[in-house]
Amino acid sequence: MVHSSITIAVDVMGGDFAPNEIVKGAHMAADDAELNIVLVGKEDQINDELGRLCLRENIGIKHAPEVIGMGEHAARAVRAKPNSSISIAAQLVKENKADALVSAGNTGATMSAALLKIGRIKGILRPAIGVVVPAPKKPVVLLDVGANADCKPENMVQFANMGRVYSSKVVGVSEPTIGLLNVGEEREKGSEFILNTHKLMESVTGFVGNVEGNDIFDAKVDVVVCDGFTGNVALKLIEGLTSAFFSEIKTAVKSSFFGKLGGFLLAPTFKTLKNKLNHEEYGGAYLLGIDGVCVIGHGNSNARAVRNAIMVAKRAVSENIISEIKKSI
Repeated sequence: MVHSSITIAVDVMGGDFAPNEIVKGAHMAADDAELNIVLVGKEDQINDELGRLCLRENIGIKHAPEVIGMGEHAARAVRAKPNSSISIAAQLVKENKADALVSAGNTGATMSAALLKIGRIKGILRPAIGVVVPAPKKPVVLLDVGANADCKPENMVQFANMGRVYSSKVVGVSEPTIGLLNVGEEREKGSEFILNTHKLMESVTGFVGNVEGNDIFDAKVDVVVCDGFTGNVALKLIEGLTSAFFSEIKTAVKSSFFGKLGGFLLAPTFKTLKNKLNHEEYGGAYLLGIDGVCVIGHGNSNARAVRNAIMVAKRAVSENIISEIKKSI
């Protein structure tokens, strides 16, 4: 689509804090005059939430009477509820009435709706979920983080190419380097699957070889490629450790007078570090390989995270990421 403005369809009913935080986040994003935002969900609830906020002329509503819950079977629910918020939002992209879809709801349902309604890019064997890991040195793209538990080497090569495009166009890395997640850096290490994948990935622009788990946070490369099972475990471990780290700091600061004093003096530094490592700052995961822009927010996304997810979608549309991915395969 080519428009003077970019239209984002937002699934208002998806997420742990829907619809309140989703509407608030979309309202924040609407400060950007280049955006048109369509809130998809139960119209009465959306109007109730918008009634508490100031008027935005670039926010519209698309009524969707059905909702897919976080715990529902993904594909089955999408087929059984064609009038769900996520299905209608995906349909808007399919019909070129929206340039992108953003949802913080059921990840499986978002994937299923995107596949069934929008479809894959021709030539892409399987889509992949790519996420930006907020490493201390620089952001790192990790994929796949949950779309495909079982992969073939050919899938991994496509993941690498799509991840390179995402890193370049959305994250802003000029010449992204790519690593294959493995149990060691040596070329001869790993399972037969990894060894075969390594051979195929040698033809990928920017591929530098194997990387280990600690290399993700060290930002040794710009893109880390793995199967969805491994990537999901790695991502949840990173999120869990980051949360535990700041929780322990908070406990230590409150444990004594000197701890409180030190915490007060270091508060600005801790706040800067927390923001740098906070997944909310990066908006959400991108469903790569779909023939339309689709951003999946974290289930517990607050308004700030929703706003950032919408801005990620805007950048992906602005940078013509779909066309760039098509060129890469």
